[in-house]
Amino acid sequence: MKSSYLSLLTGLALAASVQAAVTIDYVTVGDTGNAADPSTGGLYGAVAYAYQIGKYEVTNAHYAEFLNNTAASNPNGLFNASMGSDGRGGITQSGSSGSFSYAVKANMGDKPVNFVSIADAMRFTNWINNGQGAATTESGAYDMTISADTVVHSGSANVWLPTEDEWYKAAYYQPTAAGGDTDNYWLYATQSNTIPTVGTVDANGNITNDAANLANYNSGAIWNGQTGNVTTVGSAGATSDSYYGAYDLGGNVREWNEAIISNARGVRGGSWLFSENFLRASFRYSSRPRSRTSASGSVSQALLSPNLRA
Repeated sequence: MKSSYLSLLTGLALAASVQAAVTIDYVTVGDTGNAADPSTGGLYGAVAYAYQIGKYEVTNAHYAEFLNNTAASNPNGLFNASMGSDGRGGITQSGSSGSFSYAVKANMGDKPVNFVSIADAMRFTNWINNGQGAATTESGAYDMTISADTVVHSGSANVWLPTEDEWYKAAYYQPTAAGGDTDNYWLYATQSNTIPTVGTVDANGNITNDAANLANYNSGAIWNGQTGNVTTVGSAGATSDSYYGAYDLGGNVREWNEAIISNARGVRGGSWLFSENFLRASFRYSSRPRSRTSASGSVSQALLSPNLRA
């Protein structure tokens, strides 16, 4: 069995070529060979193997470290200007092409990165897959000579964007025998069929409600001068995670998956902006591969799945 465990986020860029600098915490999704969700007509959620998925959304601190290693001249547009100019973005760029450097904004290092296209997400994944530091962004999990409209991860990848089934299972599945719903799937990624409470926040973007079943959606997180904003990953608390222990699969930012839907790519999970309909397991939607917004297109919380296939 293969797996990946990334070393502690140190911020020591000089050591990046020797030691990985970004840590992604993972949770394991077991219960192998589960059936698909019957409420979808048996279309989504069946996964035959054990795998792991990110416990938290990939943050601005993670992505800034990636940029500082790979985007001195930003040839692939991995930094989007809105990350710096938009109040919901979390990263600034300084210097000139060839010597660009990147920093996280105040109180934004632990917020999910946004303004990221699926190609950006794939290049970040390649960098993680290849060991970080000076590693290439153009191959590894994804062959970036293939259009981001259609490319999927290689069979030899150690980390990749989740398939739609992998994302769906990590979000909504819980066996009935382990306290799940009667059909083994919840409607929301908070181990509940009840509409989540809208998260409210403190001045630093931490969810502060004293309640179970919380999510950041419907513009409820008002801070930093924004009516609706991203929130600290995982701050909804342990009563609002999925059965497998993954946070913010509902709300905060929408998350890319590998599904190809017409001329678009799959996204799931809703965001800080959208209504609760978008949080539901029954709501399947997509986004243009080059889409970069404050509410969607994130390097997803479900981005990194170490290959645990036998």
